[in-house]
Amino acid sequence: MTGETLLSLDRATKRFGGITALDGLSFNVTQGEIVGVIGPNGAGKTTLFNVITGAYTLTSGTISYRGQSIGGLRPHRIAGMGIARTFQNIRLFASMTVWEHLLVAQPRGNGWSHLLPAAMGDKAARRRAEEVLTFFGLEDLRNRDAATLPYGLQRRVEMARALTAGPRLLLLDEPVAGMNADEAEELKSLLVALRDQMGLTILLIEHDMSFVMTLCEYLFVLDFGSKIGEGTPTVVRRDPKVLSAYLGDDE
Repeated sequence: MTGETLLSLDRATKRFGGITALDGLSFNVTQGEIVGVIGPNGAGKTTLFNVITGAYTLTSGTISYRGQSIGGLRPHRIAGMGIARTFQNIRLFASMTVWEHLLVAQPRGNGWSHLLPAAMGDKAARRRAEEVLTFFGLEDLRNRDAATLPYGLQRRVEMARALTAGPRLLLLDEPVAGMNADEAEELKSLLVALRDQMGLTILLIEHDMSFVMTLCEYLFVLDFGSKIGEGTPTVVRRDPKVLSAYLGDDE
């Protein structure tokens, strides 16, 4: 991978008692790329996102974003530096419209904790929300209760909400889980547009191998908290260690 390094992990390790969830993990994410993290269940993928966003603190090792160490910072500090995240399970407020969700504060800790007090009357916030609403094709749904929308549209609302803060790095945890093939293709096109038109860098976890292999420019493969492979999709799909750990049945 060439270009400016946006995110860097150096020997990142996370232990929970006697369990090592991340084991000396090192890799770089280059600005402007769509990068995938794959691996079997229990490989440490979600733990990886949790340490990047400050939900968990590393046991040892370092994480740097744009050359600055972010290990040990609180989640809201990390979000404020330009890292946004979505979750495996959609986290929308049952009583809020799509528009209101776009004026919600970035996640803190393990959930979406509160509304920005001034957002509703803040012109800059409203202008940004309008831009994101349009980009995601949600204009006609702005006054709908977000939680009543079809699953694929709820995913889109969640991503739109994450984008209202104007991040440079977007972490997506299983973005196509529960989507049908058409919804997944629409999302793929949307993510490419986010990269190309907004200059966003995307790091995603996904089990849908067809989606990953046709979208991502570079992949990291985890197993038991360690990196067992990396490279372009073509390289990864031919890696014997990867085939043994994860892709064997798909090849």
